[in-house]
Amino acid sequence: MFSNGHLLPENLPRNHLKVVADSVSKTPTQYSVHLNGNIARRRVGNTEIEYWDKDLPGFGLRVFPSGRKTWFVMLRQRGKQRRISLGHVGEVSAKTARRLAKAELVKVALDGLPIANAKTDAKKKQSPLIRDYAPRFWADYARHWKPSTQKRNKVSVFRDICEAFGDRRVDELRKSDILLWRDGFAEKPGSFNRTLPVLAVMMTYAEQLGLRPRGSNPCKGTPRYKRKRMERFLTNREFQRLALALREFEDRRPDIVRAVKLLIFTGARCGEIQNVRWEWVQPPRLMLPDSKTGAKIIYLNRQALTVLNDIPNQRREGWVFPAPQCDGPINLTNFWPRIREVAALPDVRLHDLRHSFASIAIQNNISLMVIGKLLGHALAETTARYAHLSDEVVSDAASRVSGSIAKCLGIAS
Repeated sequence: MFSNGHLLPENLPRNHLKVVADSVSKTPTQYSVHLNGNIARRRVGNTEIEYWDKDLPGFGLRVFPSGRKTWFVMLRQRGKQRRISLGHVGEVSAKTARRLAKAELVKVALDGLPIANAKTDAKKKQSPLIRDYAPRFWADYARHWKPSTQKRNKVSVFRDICEAFGDRRVDELRKSDILLWRDGFAEKPGSFNRTLPVLAVMMTYAEQLGLRPRGSNPCKGTPRYKRKRMERFLTNREFQRLALALREFEDRRPDIVRAVKLLIFTGARCGEIQNVRWEWVQPPRLMLPDSKTGAKIIYLNRQALTVLNDIPNQRREGWVFPAPQCDGPINLTNFWPRIREVAALPDVRLHDLRHSFASIAIQNNISLMVIGKLLGHALAETTARYAHLSDEVVSDAASRVSGSIAKCLGIAS
């Protein structure tokens, strides 16, 4: 019981309340508390009570003898004190009432200050349509991609993205729109996996230009389609069939055969070999100024050096494998289908020669770290895809070691 004779409201903890004003006739009992949902649900007697929030001055809850409870905010505007009702408990939560109270207090604090013309401000900040934004994005950003990447991403921007969202404003795209768009790629998941990062970059750049709020990229967290990795490793017998097929093409296209042999002996990517220039040939290395992962060194073993030394008409500069009828390098992908058909390897891609290089390296007990260096992987995670092949080699080695130990113990079968 307080000194003024008023009892604490029923179920209201004593240590959470403090009387800040004595109750006189027709004056509600007042308490200073942290207003929240728990306070709003408290049962009280027949006394009118006002709870004032400790943290937000002017924010309060009024409880009438009838049991009705109303949120309010008390403020002073232009010399006059006003009490503004914010709604009844049950209709307005404590969190919402606090937000409304803050808004009213801010409105009073800004009273009299100049306000920008809302219509003019909206026109200034209106976000463009994505089809109008795309050319600007491309002009500003495309130069940061390699030429081959530009070619692919241009299709993503002006075909896939503009066709799907061209009539939407840049700041309108939401996560739900991206997920719905994703569902339309169920039959071609690879296309979605390539296009999503491009759209994500477009949205991030829009944020930097002020066309979207910061941190609002709708592509963030959108899952890509899971695709089974295409890993094909040539067996010894398949390598023999490929060798026979290459011999058949030596007279017709020796340049193609030499390029394929370099792929086999170096584990390099197709584009790295077909686009190689004499300026980069520095035995026993190829010093590529650029590649998928940046500047790269391709190590030339004895077999690879033999292939290069057998090339006639060597020069100091220019393409190592020039195309016969145009000013550019050869295109291996145009001839590979014929070669693999003769070799009876219809499912083998040129890139599988790179996988096979790694497979043979693991069979020769070369560590994953060294293999990553040979292949020019920028990340160790990329080389880790071959770890299961290494497990087989280790398992075989363990079997041979245990067999030798068992033989020493005289328990070998």
